[in-house]
Amino acid sequence: MNTIDKYRFGKIVVGGETFSRDLIIFPDEIKTKWWRKDGHSLHLEDLAILDEKKIDVLVVGTGSYGKMNVPSDVIQKLNERNIVVVAKKTSEAVEEYNKLVKENKIVAAALHLTC
Repeated sequence: MNTIDKYRFGKIVVGGETFSRDLIIFPDEIKTKWWRKDGHSLHLEDLAILDEKKIDVLVVGTGSYGKMNVPSDVIQKLNERNIVVVAKKTSEAVEEYNKLVKENKIVAAALHLTC
């Protein structure tokens, strides 16, 4: 299970490896260089990789200042697929993700690392 060691604006350390671009962390892999249709708004198509994964919770890091919008329709569609969505500023999302990992939840984190 991947855990997050450290986060600061524009950088994150996962399992000892440093990343400087937005990413999605799964229990068994890290999708690096995660790019979204609209950098500051999350769209369902930005999460197409979830179709290949079985998770119970998606933690979304909305950026250091919370600038990335997570529309209610995206949350609703994921909820309909039995995925709980937690959206917080990225520093808070990192804490939530690590907490859920320790609770043995099947969790992924989609993290915007900057604004």
